[in-house]
Amino acid sequence: MSQPAEGGRAQSPVPGPLTPWQYVQNALYYLHVALATVVIGLLGLPALLRDGRAGANRVATRWIGYMLWAARLHLGLTCEIRGTPPVDDCIIAAKHQCFLDILVIAHAAPRRAFIMKREVKHVPIMGWYAWKVGCIPIDRARGRDAMRAISAEINRRIAGEGLGQLIIYPEGTRTRPGERRPYKHGVSTIRAGTGLPVVPVAVNTGLFWPRKGWGIRPGRAVVEFLPVIPAEVPAEGFIPRLEAEVETHSDRLMAEAGFTHELAGTGRS
Repeated sequence: MSQPAEGGRAQSPVPGPLTPWQYVQNALYYLHVALATVVIGLLGLPALLRDGRAGANRVATRWIGYMLWAARLHLGLTCEIRGTPPVDDCIIAAKHQCFLDILVIAHAAPRRAFIMKREVKHVPIMGWYAWKVGCIPIDRARGRDAMRAISAEINRRIAGEGLGQLIIYPEGTRTRPGERRPYKHGVSTIRAGTGLPVVPVAVNTGLFWPRKGWGIRPGRAVVEFLPVIPAEVPAEGFIPRLEAEVETHSDRLMAEAGFTHELAGTGRS
């Protein structure tokens, strides 16, 4: 399946130029979405309080969709979705290059959830929604005990109202186009402790939306949902398999947009 994350005219698959007007539109975008976040968040509080996770998810879907629409309006940026986004309980293990891939993946997942620092749930508006949509707080100071606690919480939710699609970034942080970091074993630990299927996701979003979020270019980015990694893949082979899938397909998507690894350090990406 291939579909645009947002409607509208087709955009170039190659990042467009950064003109002075594009920088003005970058600033207008951030002003626009900051105001929209407050308005949508406050207007959605009755649904959050009345309907719990279902209400929070409806408001979150509306907010994310608005963010993507505003990116098209101000920045001339859209995102094509390839593959089939999952709808059942699973782990989504994605390449993470910028804020855009967070938005697109979360918008495609009907019951999205993240692992978040436990302090985030105390942040007004955004933290409340993150907690209600099913994000799982983590105390990073607990190390391996924290991972066991996460697996236990996931199993509790699976047995109850369901988990949804738990979005994880195996590298642990955003990466620049062409950059690779060692894949952390947290996703493997959760897979082993819960038996959840893992859906790899490849992206080229960092070519359009820089890691620090300033200097966003017009064009059509791509997020691709890849086939589920079979449960038969043994634990010791899981991380190499996941890394190979995500990195190989992300490199292919970036090549489609005109990127080569030789450009990684030139500032042209």
